[in-house]
Amino acid sequence: MPTTTAGRNAGVQGIAGTLTPLFNNANAHLGVGNSATAFSAAQTDLVGASKTRKAMDATYPTVATNVITAVSTFGTADANHAWDEVGFFNGATANTMFSRVVTALGTKTSASTWVLTYTHTTTLA
Repeated sequence: MPTTTAGRNAGVQGIAGTLTPLFNNANAHLGVGNSATAFSAAQTDLVGASKTRKAMDATYPTVATNVITAVSTFGTADANHAWDEVGFFNGATANTMFSRVVTALGTKTSASTWVLTYTHTTTLA
C-alpha cells in the first residue's frame, strides 16, 4: 500500500519517539471508502463520500521484522457500501492516514461480516 507524506512523517516521528497517537491496538484503525480516485501522497483521508473506520481486532497490529499486519472486522452494521479504497490510520477520526490504496474489493451489505487484513512491508531503497 503506498505511503502518504503524513505516513512517512509519522514513521520519522515514531523513530524519534514523538508520534502521538501511536499506531497500536488502542489507536490504529483500518478504513474503507467508496472512491476510485487515484492515490496521491498528499491525501490525508479516504476520498469517498461513504467511508468507515474500524478499530483493530485483538492483538493487532503486529510487527514481524519489516512487515506490519493490521486486521479489522467489519460487522453486519458496518461499512455497507462499495469498498474501493483502503487506508491505515492512527485514530478513529482525523489523525494520520499512513497509507491508502485504491482497489475494488466489492460491495459489502448488512448480510455479511468482512474481515480486512492490511500488510505494509518496508524495504530498503
